[in-house]
Amino acid sequence: MTDAERVLLDLLNIERLEVDLFRGIGSGGETPTRIFGGQVIAQALAAAYRTVEDRLCHSLHAYFIRPGDPSIPVIYQVDRARDGGSFTTRRVVAIQHGKQILNMSASFHKQDNGWDHQHPIPNVDGPEHHPSRDDLRQKYLGRVPDKLKSEFLRERPIEVREVDPLDLFTPSKADDKNYLWFRMGAANDADTITQHLLLAYASDMGLLTSGMRPHGLNWFTGEIDGASLDHAIWFHAPVKFQNWHLYSMESPWTGQGRSFNRGSIFSQDGKLVASVAQEGLLRRRRLR
Repeated sequence: MTDAERVLLDLLNIERLEVDLFRGIGSGGETPTRIFGGQVIAQALAAAYRTVEDRLCHSLHAYFIRPGDPSIPVIYQVDRARDGGSFTTRRVVAIQHGKQILNMSASFHKQDNGWDHQHPIPNVDGPEHHPSRDDLRQKYLGRVPDKLKSEFLRERPIEVREVDPLDLFTPSKADDKNYLWFRMGAANDADTITQHLLLAYASDMGLLTSGMRPHGLNWFTGEIDGASLDHAIWFHAPVKFQNWHLYSMESPWTGQGRSFNRGSIFSQDGKLVASVAQEGLLRRRRLR
């Protein structure tokens, strides 16, 4: 297990303060200046799971209200909205500095039987055909200011391989279809709930970028004022995140300073594991 993987697993191991009150670490995720959105979602889901027995999350819907401050912990307050015969519902509020930074509703389902169908996995080359995130970043290291190089090369817990990566600093306009493979080797010993938490964390990776591709933009061009506004996940099948998964993403619409993006997550053998939808802020950076 790498140090970065250990840090992520520690982030997901939230502390119980009271019956329905929990505390999570703020620092250590994908981004240093504000808490990574997937981290807050995963910790909020972890808090909800601590109040549920014998049921798995089938969907969650979250709104990002304020940027998270990585210098302090996050408090998660769980409301036990309903415990029904087949479904359990929880509401979670994430709090920092006495203010809400995220609201989330999550629903948990007693496993049931029914009809089955799914869309097939897209026909793209496997992960072995694409460079790792570390290899890609080494390629651009000479164009990164010295003061940012350590953060640029910092080890991350999720292994990522983009199918059609654009130039980090001068991206060309491209189709909104966006694919990446991802996994985390240390998930090999993780239980079912932790697998859900890891996938929830990773589901915020690359999604908003889909709406930037048709405009020749990304996070490194310096033109964007962007952030996730809301995020929804539907879990369909068991997750084994130690194995490669394909994240197939697209952006059907961008406008009015916002971008709508959706994604499907498949296991490498073609099983649709989860579906994701997100709207994000995507506007020109304002001069201050």
